[in-house]
Amino acid sequence: MSFTDRFAGRRAIVTGGAAGIGQAVAARLQAEGAAVCLWDMDKTALANAKVETGATETCVVDVADADAVAAGMERSVAALGGLDILVCSAGITGPNTTVRDYPVEAWKRVMDVNLNGLFYCNRAAIPAMERGGYGRIVNVASIAGKEGNPNASAYSASKAGVIGLTKSLGKELASTEIRVNCVTPAAVRTAIFAQMTQQHIDFMLSKIPIGRFGKIDEVAALICWLASEEASFSTGAVFDASGGRATY
Repeated sequence: MSFTDRFAGRRAIVTGGAAGIGQAVAARLQAEGAAVCLWDMDKTALANAKVETGATETCVVDVADADAVAAGMERSVAALGGLDILVCSAGITGPNTTVRDYPVEAWKRVMDVNLNGLFYCNRAAIPAMERGGYGRIVNVASIAGKEGNPNASAYSASKAGVIGLTKSLGKELASTEIRVNCVTPAAVRTAIFAQMTQQHIDFMLSKIPIGRFGKIDEVAALICWLASEEASFSTGAVFDASGGRATY
């Protein structure tokens, strides 16, 4: 199999697919032979991303809404003719402030999108993958989920939850042909930076030994390997992409 067709015949859903890491992953999957459905809340951004990535389908879904995820999964699987790959990239940062001052509603929203939403998506994808006898689930966590960033408690806690969920689900499905893994990038300069203070951005950069932020394509390359048939002996695992910040 050549590198350009390693996803030939595969069907994929990418959440948060209208921008950033999700869009880069979708473009690469599509370019390498997959049929891809982009999920996002922004209808206009989805339309633009479909053109840029060559995606097969788009679906407007709020991943924080369990019913919307179930309906979106049904529509997308029907449109694609099945499901082999799920990449969960949708996420928000929440405010940069101390736990003492963290707004309760903001905390709930971060958890709803980053953790609950990812759970809804993982849960909904399993039956379709089981029917096909094959699957790759790749969840986008964060180095913050390993180390805990100050003034980003909700984000850090939600991403720690993603890591724990990935480990649990990977073990549950280990006897099947479905593999479940997550990636833990350090900061990557995407539109999500607009949700952060400059002080927090500077803090994140100071923690990276390589001395720069990650590149979207670097993280997308790792995700796409985990989404491929080659990643057959890894499940419930956490893959670092942190410029040396984490070595465990």
